[in-house]
Amino acid sequence: MGAESTSSGIDRNDKSCDTPVVLNVYDLTPINNYSVWFGLGIFHSGIEVHGKEYGFGAHDFPVSGVFEVEPKACPGFIYRCSISLGRINMAPSEFRTFIENVAAEYHGDTYHLISKNCNHFTDDIACRLTEKRIPGWVNRLARLGSLCSCLLPESLQVTTVKQTPEYHHESEEDGTESLTITTPRESTEIDDDQEKRLLSPLAAVSPMSGCGDVTFVKETHK
Repeated sequence: MGAESTSSGIDRNDKSCDTPVVLNVYDLTPINNYSVWFGLGIFHSGIEVHGKEYGFGAHDFPVSGVFEVEPKACPGFIYRCSISLGRINMAPSEFRTFIENVAAEYHGDTYHLISKNCNHFTDDIACRLTEKRIPGWVNRLARLGSLCSCLLPESLQVTTVKQTPEYHHESEEDGTESLTITTPRESTEIDDDQEKRLLSPLAAVSPMSGCGDVTFVKETHK
């Protein structure tokens, strides 16, 4: 019999590139310390694979909003916990091709707090890689909000925050080309810093942050 594989092209019988898939969850607000006991909270999440963490955030341009950071160190947020989602057999180069293809489906200007946020992204990646979903509590408020979005304040229904991505060539071994963000510009639509953090993790990045760099993943053009 041939090697078993998924629709994503992952060979489940090849153990040479076995790696864990981990969901890293962050608190967006200290209020989570209290609301989590009621099954509610506002969270950011990223998917960790091959020693890098991948997330999704907003900017104003029709290009990749998928970014990578050091695991458990997304700037501007408070790391809460890690959840194992399983293991995959995929070489780093093959995973890079996979995430670049996915990035074409997650442009920064399509980010939406209720319908297409960072947790929708990690849930999608988890399903494609492991055929598992992320825990429901991570994105529960977005699901509730989709039922009553007409009641949300306008500032929480806008789709983007002001970020300017720039392409640059990496000097790493794999020679990949990525995007990096410039200093965020002030949004004229949202004045409150906390609301901007709700819209996108990228809004929390600043030159003063010492939590690590955010690098955009360049999408593959089909």
